[in-house]
Amino acid sequence: MIPDVTVTVIVHNDAERLPRAVASVCRQTHPTIEIIISDDHSTDETPQVARELAAQDPRIRLLRLPENSGGCSAPRNRALEIARAPYLMFLDSDDELTENAVELLLAAHREQEIDFAMGAVLRIMADTGRRSTWMRHLVTERRTLDGIEMDPRLLFEHLATSKMYARAFLDRHGLRFPGGIHYEDQLFTAQAYCLAKSFTVIPDLVYRWYVAPQAAPQAASISNQRHKLTNVRDRVHVQLLIDDFLAASGHESLREDKDYKFLKHDFRMYAGDLPYRDESWLASFADLVNPYLATLTPSAYARLPRTERVVLQLVRDRRLRDAQLAARGLGHAVAPRQVTTDEHGRTYWGDHIPPSETSRRELEVTDLDLDTRPFPSAQFRHEITELTHGPAASLDLTIRTYDPGLRLPVGPIRASLLLTPGRHRLTIPFRLSPLHPGVFEGQVHLDLTTARLPLQGFAGTRHPLLRLTHQNLTHRALLLAPLTFPPRTTHVDYHAGATPHRVTVEPEGRGPGRLQVRWEPVGVTARVVRPVVRRVARPKVRRAARLVRSALR
Repeated sequence: MIPDVTVTVIVHNDAERLPRAVASVCRQTHPTIEIIISDDHSTDETPQVARELAAQDPRIRLLRLPENSGGCSAPRNRALEIARAPYLMFLDSDDELTENAVELLLAAHREQEIDFAMGAVLRIMADTGRRSTWMRHLVTERRTLDGIEMDPRLLFEHLATSKMYARAFLDRHGLRFPGGIHYEDQLFTAQAYCLAKSFTVIPDLVYRWYVAPQAAPQAASISNQRHKLTNVRDRVHVQLLIDDFLAASGHESLREDKDYKFLKHDFRMYAGDLPYRDESWLASFADLVNPYLATLTPSAYARLPRTERVVLQLVRDRRLRDAQLAARGLGHAVAPRQVTTDEHGRTYWGDHIPPSETSRRELEVTDLDLDTRPFPSAQFRHEITELTHGPAASLDLTIRTYDPGLRLPVGPIRASLLLTPGRHRLTIPFRLSPLHPGVFEGQVHLDLTTARLPLQGFAGTRHPLLRLTHQNLTHRALLLAPLTFPPRTTHVDYHAGATPHRVTVEPEGRGPGRLQVRWEPVGVTARVVRPVVRRVARPKVRRAARLVRSALR
């Protein structure tokens, strides 16, 4: 019997996770499928595991490349050559298909003649378990589009694995994954979008994408190797290939949308990492990206939030230390340390007026309304300038607050440090005193042994917030910590020793770089109390969820 759909599972040295991926295909609600495990010449136990899986299900075929290709393209293309079905899907060995993915996407193909169908992707953080729908705003409703021009925003959804392709469509255009490059999905998907006469988007989840930001270097995915300059070079290279394809295929009208996607997604990923890079890396990064940034359409830059435009321009101006400072505030409404105003009342990021017209346009922050925003939404910058570990689980912090919009009155300011492990908030009041206009400083003693934890303990990570109070109004914002300081782990007995915890204070390590506190129950609390509480609470939670769903219906 000819299968309806071929699902190719590509793998390289991933014997541990391969069974989970293959199992997700084997249990599909549409059973008439072919499964090709395409092994990119693994050197671990993967071949043996693959053979064992094939012995358990006759739908599984094995393919092993004679040598390692170093990427995803070759194992996918080779499997495509031997696939027998008229429809094709691709799965990575560290991910899963949802149980009805094949059924849903195949139904879209059978409803009308389309070139491919795509569904929603559930993004799962392997370290925290946090779940979110990838590019949710693009897959909220079922629709069929007669070409990518009907919604160029879909260029952001560049995953090849969330789609089911008609084999005839791929063969008609000779569409294959490009060899010898990384980020091959971006080029392949851009070509598929442009070449397709019609395709269907469904809002149903079809793919579970597991993201492991803390994976070991040898196991990290390409997108999690942003610390490598070769990674930057590869990403820029594939953008150039996409640009060439758009021009050659008559889709130059998509250039602004594609440039915006690069700035908003690809560059933005590196921007968040800039504070953690050294001077040499930053210089090489600027060398790699600046020539390409100069080719992008100005209208693409204009669509970005002002804070992202600032980071981009600081990199282009090679003000790399300033770019690091600006990057720590991305997405968190963190103000610059300092701004400068010209004779026309226009305000610019930093301590001087930019010399060039382009720099002035991109670094102007007048529209942030630093001096006029309502106090609760005002922008300040709170930094820990000194951190000293005290006895037990205590810290002495020196906090500096920058107020570039001069919103705070001259004189001492009431402030509080807020931390909420569990239901009860730990509030530590202190005073910020003026150093000079727009800059305040204060000292805080944070004693973590005074936090009120639940009797069943608390397992999780919290980041202290800083609260300002002025004229009966309050403002809360994140607190930036030094990017590196020695982590400290202390054993703390809460509730007179009945609830012991291991408490770790450390730098966040990514993102804006906040002060991070982790609680981990130990002893009887971890072994007995928490499991019992979870077993008792779980039925109550399920009943409450059913009541909520019933009320919503």
